[in-house]
Amino acid sequence: MASNMTIRIAQKFAQCAAQNRPALVTFITAGDPDLKTSQEILDGLPAAGADLIELGMPFSDPMADGVAIQLGGQRALADGHTLAKTLGMVKKFRTGDESTPIILMGYYNPIYIYGVEKFLTDAKSAGVDGLIIVDLPTEEDAELCLPALEKGLNFIRLTTPTTDQKRLKQVLVNTSGFVYYVSMTGVTGAALSNHDAVGKAVSEIKARTDLPVAVGFGIKTAKDAELIGRHADGVVVGTALVNALAATLNEGKASEKTVTAVHDLVKSLAAGVRQAKS
Repeated sequence: MASNMTIRIAQKFAQCAAQNRPALVTFITAGDPDLKTSQEILDGLPAAGADLIELGMPFSDPMADGVAIQLGGQRALADGHTLAKTLGMVKKFRTGDESTPIILMGYYNPIYIYGVEKFLTDAKSAGVDGLIIVDLPTEEDAELCLPALEKGLNFIRLTTPTTDQKRLKQVLVNTSGFVYYVSMTGVTGAALSNHDAVGKAVSEIKARTDLPVAVGFGIKTAKDAELIGRHADGVVVGTALVNALAATLNEGKASEKTVTAVHDLVKSLAAGVRQAKS
């Protein structure tokens, strides 16, 4: 019997499907712009309409992230944020929320330095549900993916417009939780132009797996969320939320508008996903 740690993601997608809508997956960077503000944002995301939460682990060399998310990571690191503090945020979040899935997203280096075994044990006990580690290809599954699956953590993979059928088959082998389709080539935060191509790509992935498919990169507004949500099981928004946060900062520091700005955008996006299939 899987513990509730491994089934939260499946349950949440099933719940959203039962409501005939895609799930809203929101990304924030842990510790941005400071630990206290970041914790407040995290704690309030479910009430604002987030179904699943991706929590970015700040890293000094984030190669797949656009400028907005890079700056968010830099703000967190400048404030002294660490991987241990990220896990602490999840632990605190779990004292008030047992059902919203949390996925840690980032790069392998901080985990490697923390120690893989220790990290997986601590992540599991903090209440983490899954991992998205963007710089570990399937060829390196023994490094983190397989140990994570053994611990009962989902390992979520990215697939892109350049992933061919042969590669997709390989990518799906140890993927669990959901498949994250990156809707365009390039880094996070660019604008999304072709919604139909996304629909076609999602059906191709769904023909090969029973896992839900969530689409991210380029989704900024409620309208984007609605259009992409017509095709996808989940809609992932990150850069727009980090930009909303950044726009409220006063000389890099949180203002009284910071938390609300993020939650207000999440409310608007949640309304968008609710329109997607109606």
